[in-house]
Amino acid sequence: MTETTTTLAELERRAAARRDRPSYGHDALIACDRLVRIFATDGVEVQALQGLDLLVQEGELMALVGASGSGKSTLMNILAGLDVPTAGAARVAGCDLLGMDAGARLRYRREVVGFVWQQTARNLLPYLTAAQNVALPMQLRGRGGSGRGLGRGHGLGLGLGRTKDKARRAEELLALLEVADCRDRRPQQMSGGQQQRVAIAVALANSPSVLLADEPTGELDSATGEQVFAAFRRANEELGTTIVIVTHDQSVAGEVRRTVAIRDGRTSSEVLRRTEIDAEGQESVVAREYATLDRAGRLQLPADYTAALDMEHRVMLELEPDHIGIWPDAADR
Repeated sequence: MTETTTTLAELERRAAARRDRPSYGHDALIACDRLVRIFATDGVEVQALQGLDLLVQEGELMALVGASGSGKSTLMNILAGLDVPTAGAARVAGCDLLGMDAGARLRYRREVVGFVWQQTARNLLPYLTAAQNVALPMQLRGRGGSGRGLGRGHGLGLGLGRTKDKARRAEELLALLEVADCRDRRPQQMSGGQQQRVAIAVALANSPSVLLADEPTGELDSATGEQVFAAFRRANEELGTTIVIVTHDQSVAGEVRRTVAIRDGRTSSEVLRRTEIDAEGQESVVAREYATLDRAGRLQLPADYTAALDMEHRVMLELEPDHIGIWPDAADR
């Protein structure tokens, strides 16, 4: 009787501990938990996302990379509120992306996220000037700006001068991104790099919590691409905006502190970069690649690793005190 009572008490203690444990991603600005997206085309179902997990902390500037068809663009469309997941959970700045109705989704796209497309012509209205394009999201929101100036917490003093507030914020953003000289130009009067920097200003107009960018340097040469990325970095550092960039450009991916790779609809690996100072005081950036262990306990080994050891079908595992050993299955050889 005593043994049974003790066992029940222990089970209750463990259950209470699980209940008290913080939920997955409770402190993250972006939290994707076992995210699934299935598309049906001509009666054939395709799983674009297969239980993807991703956490992004507030203030991060990070990149998503992956081969065509890996699921990264599907993920971006879900985070942007342009698509709805089939299953799983996704939260951005406290917004449940599966539970929003049409009105809430529209407000989410206007106020919580900003988006920059790869195609420069898709980001700006051709008949408006740069300043007018930046002011437009504030007008659509129905208020004189977001109530904040460029720096978080600096009020714009909403009142009689609402139109002036919008114009002032538009000019401040254009100046921050070093395209103030384009304020009165229409898109066709600007270079591709200038258009993309104005597009970033448009995406920042309503002070979004997250700025998403899908291949923003894909149509630009390397030098112009560097200018556009510098604009993202400036927005991240000076405004505190969390920025997620989808890119094939390794030079862009190498400029961020964290790069997450997506493969077959799941996060597969991460590269984390940090600055180190040696004994002589010289700074250098050190990059370390990690495999991603998802919530289901799945681990995607890099293809070049498995190919080098001729690993197929199954592998042998051995648990050590501080690591797990993985070997090719001898029976496969």
